[in-house]
Amino acid sequence: MNRILIVEDEERIASFIEKGLRANGFTTTVAADGESAHDYALTGGFDLVLLDIGLPGRDGFTVLRDLREARVTAPVIVLTARDSVRDTVAGLEGGADDWMTKPFRFEELLARVRLRLRTAARAPEVTVLRCGEVTLDLRTRRARSGEETVDLTAREFVLLELFLRHPGQVLSREQILSQVWGYDFDPGSNIVDVYVRALRRKLGAHRIETVRGMGYRLPQG
Repeated sequence: MNRILIVEDEERIASFIEKGLRANGFTTTVAADGESAHDYALTGGFDLVLLDIGLPGRDGFTVLRDLREARVTAPVIVLTARDSVRDTVAGLEGGADDWMTKPFRFEELLARVRLRLRTAARAPEVTVLRCGEVTLDLRTRRARSGEETVDLTAREFVLLELFLRHPGQVLSREQILSQVWGYDFDPGSNIVDVYVRALRRKLGAHRIETVRGMGYRLPQG
């Protein structure tokens, strides 16, 4: 029987979710603030976390970051009244597995819970990406180049993750723009080149190759 941690400070919403999940065979625990959520989740006794963002004490973003840094790998579905693209990206980049905006239908929440649980059970999650001497820990958000630890900005982290998920593959500027920045930037912008240069300074100039007229590549080996 799967155990789900419900982190929600609005009692009416927490009760609504808890009753629905229990009726469908899940065991539930409710936490009404960030500190309690953090302490519960660190026990490792939960298969999935439903996490509100607007919490008393630590907010949901802080709780999520702390859990991922502590290597808590349970899937996290964020539930929030915030619907901006900026908040959604921040949640997903911070380690959330899914994002639902309030108000929501319970049937959809239940479907997403079951999907995340099936996915987690089917295959162990890859938490460290590696290519040659470059590694990226997706939970702690730390990068290493050889023996050196490298501090990355949020956008540099996403860009390096993209390269590490496609080692040896040439990625065009347009592909990188769409994957890292979405479609908010002019395709003629030089933002990709600026961030590639920043990564090269931090990782070593030889880590990312320029393929003239085509794009950039993280060489294998």
